Amino acid sequence: MPKIDVNEQVFYTLADCRGLWKSKEEFEEALTCAKAELDEDSDKNLPEAERTLKIELNDTNRPDLWGTAGCARQLRIYHSNKKQSLPEYDFFSKPGSVKKTSRKVKVESSVKQVRPYLTGFIARGKTITDPMLRDIIQTQEKLAWNYGRKRRSMSMGIYRISDDKGKSLINWPICYKGVDPDSVSFEPLQWEGKLTLREILKQHPKGKEFAFIQEHEPIHPLLTDSQSFILSYPPIINSNDLGAVQVGDDEVFVELTGTDLPLITLAASIVACDLADNGFSIEPVEIEYDFDTPFGRSFVTPYYFQEPVFCSLSRIEKFLGEKLTADECIKALTRMGVKAEAVTDCESGQKAKAAEAGVRAWPPEYRNDFLHAADVVEDVMIGRGLGSFKPERPSDSTVGRLLPITLFSRQVKEHLIGLGYQEMIYNYLGSKKDLVDNMRGAGDKIIRIFNPMTENYEYVRDSVIASLMISESISGRSVFPHKIFEVGKIAWLDDSENYRSKTRQFAGFLHAGTDANFNTAAAELQTLFYYLSREYDVEESADPRFIPGRAAAIICGGKPIGVFGELHPEALENCGVTVPCTAGEIDLDALITI
Repeated sequence: MPKIDVNEQVFYTLADCRGLWKSKEEFEEALTCAKAELDEDSDKNLPEAERTLKIELNDTNRPDLWGTAGCARQLRIYHSNKKQSLPEYDFFSKPGSVKKTSRKVKVESSVKQVRPYLTGFIARGKTITDPMLRDIIQTQEKLAWNYGRKRRSMSMGIYRISDDKGKSLINWPICYKGVDPDSVSFEPLQWEGKLTLREILKQHPKGKEFAFIQEHEPIHPLLTDSQSFILSYPPIINSNDLGAVQVGDDEVFVELTGTDLPLITLAASIVACDLADNGFSIEPVEIEYDFDTPFGRSFVTPYYFQEPVFCSLSRIEKFLGEKLTADECIKALTRMGVKAEAVTDCESGQKAKAAEAGVRAWPPEYRNDFLHAADVVEDVMIGRGLGSFKPERPSDSTVGRLLPITLFSRQVKEHLIGLGYQEMIYNYLGSKKDLVDNMRGAGDKIIRIFNPMTENYEYVRDSVIASLMISESISGRSVFPHKIFEVGKIAWLDDSENYRSKTRQFAGFLHAGTDANFNTAAAELQTLFYYLSREYDVEESADPRFIPGRAAAIICGGKPIGVFGELHPEALENCGVTVPCTAGEIDLDALITI
């Protein structure tokens, strides 16, 4: 979950209700309205202006909370003793109501196939302080990393509009276009000398970190002003002159580029509202496209595109267990910063039914998480206060107990420990090298994560043996023999399943040492099955992880449920293991039913 560092003084000033919290415990309770908790309190020995609070956000659907101003805004609206009123941001354009502006960004069709969308705005009128700059950078990083999928879907750039003497640095209109990565060069941020775009990906630290986004594309995006001065190479790095925002600046241009227009438009709205809460004046920017977009070929940002959501009072009663009036629901939603009104309508998908009494809620400009009427119910619940609902005793009498597979797994663990094996516990995610390549696998059934945080956790393991070999690969200095096992989940692709994947409970074991051979593995397997009161047969196996002729499939009830044998020398070499190893794994979900 996202964690943010906030300057205590700035946070309490923006929240505007510090006097309500007499203790750390009361402050922690106050954070629940933002689905947040205090991860680390500030050091009270420091001056107030230098104290830092660490706050953990427990909702990934609310990126507006991932900054000091956003989190403080939610607390201010919810807890303020003043008359409740929703913050007003009059700089937003809406469909059919366009703000006037002379600032334009032109998006050329050359960028359509690589990174097509851009939004932006101007913030001026407030001097940027050091805590404020740190918070802007933190918001930029949190949005781009978590919400923008490590800058794949969205990235953000901030630029100086004028220098210390008030001289204009940007010549409007700005142009967003695609270029040959070898044909353009500029001096990137925190670098001396010019580099081409391709050289940036190979030499600059940020270029190497985010090269995976652009390196395979024939055309790369570039942001320039009307005089061809380069602002940035999205989403990699800003230029060293226009993109180096400093403490003391009071006028900046903020842009966001990406592959999802609603996503970057919402992110722009979040940043604009945060800066407005900090005292900046927000000026809109017109975006002109050479191609069609979901919002048309020309629109002005910040742009409000969210749709209202209707929720019936009967649904609210069903979900929350209490009958609430429309006024009570509206009051609760207002405490969450949501505008709402009492209406009689039909819920989505229920047009054939008679209209019901309910509320229609408009998400704030900085939110777009109302996907269903249930989301309205959630905000009603939080706005009303969880402590306001009367506790009820359960009406059903139930007895908690462990699942049969859990009890059976514990039994298997006890017997393997009795055979001299030591239990291990591993991550279910790993790299292709560890799970496929080192084990001589084809990888045709392994599940790959679409958006991994790192390549070390890119695949879901399809074998326990691969995990055991990771331990053995770093245990060469330990006294042999090594006997380790794990009982845990594995998964693989299976088109016959509803979700096209199957998850099973497996027991895997590995024996490394000069005495490890097929006969000792077979003897230990026979002992294990004897104590489990199960019968089994064996058949020769062609599993590529094992030496041909020294591996066997385990057959129970006429079906293969596992494999064991001597691991192939190539697999041992790939993992850096220098002694013979036997290994095996058994499908416990299948074995328990026999």
